[in-house]
Amino acid sequence: MIGDPALLTLLQFSDGLFPAGGFAHSFGLETYVQDGRVRDRHELETFVAAHLEGSAGPADAAAAAIAVGSARRDDPLEWLALDARLDAMKTVPEFRAASRQMGRQALRIAAGLGEDPFLARLARAADDDRAAVHHATVFGAAVGRGGAEPERAAAAYLYATAALLVGAGLRLIALGQLDGQRVLAAMRGRIERLAAAAATATADDLWSFNPALELAGIRHAALDTRLFRS
Repeated sequence: MIGDPALLTLLQFSDGLFPAGGFAHSFGLETYVQDGRVRDRHELETFVAAHLEGSAGPADAAAAAIAVGSARRDDPLEWLALDARLDAMKTVPEFRAASRQMGRQALRIAAGLGEDPFLARLARAADDDRAAVHHATVFGAAVGRGGAEPERAAAAYLYATAALLVGAGLRLIALGQLDGQRVLAAMRGRIERLAAAAATATADDLWSFNPALELAGIRHAALDTRLFRS
């Protein structure tokens, strides 16, 4: 036995088979593909890197790492304030809705896996519409209650995000599975660096700046044909 339940929790919640609904979202990638701006592995790699560097790393992964601390301290009020701050930072309606939908689904499953009182309180807040319930903050709370450290939680969240985008890319452009794995492998150093930064962040340190990707997200709602919800 490996004797590391926290690792198993991280693996479960970052697995592409975890039913949070991420498969339905491309977070602007579909717009880039239709515009002809992402056509091959190298351009997909650039897109994923931009998403991690400008949004997922300094905002979502940092929020996940902070949420680990809130969960460990059994402080739901701190978690609710963090979730509200992240909600205010998501200005693109499709991206905000996607994060909320994934968060609520992940929380429903996390709370249903056992009888954790902290997760149960968050689930009640979601049911009463007292929280936006974003995927990053739910992910941090769930793995934090499972014993994960903030840096490992941030790394797992970033990997799951990269895998989600690569999966969308494989469905949108003519790429093979090996190309997809090459993109993920190219993200390793970036994920390590961003996760280390996320682990030391406070709520006041959260930021996001990805104007081109956000414009792609806004335009996505008006595309004539769409495979993804965002």
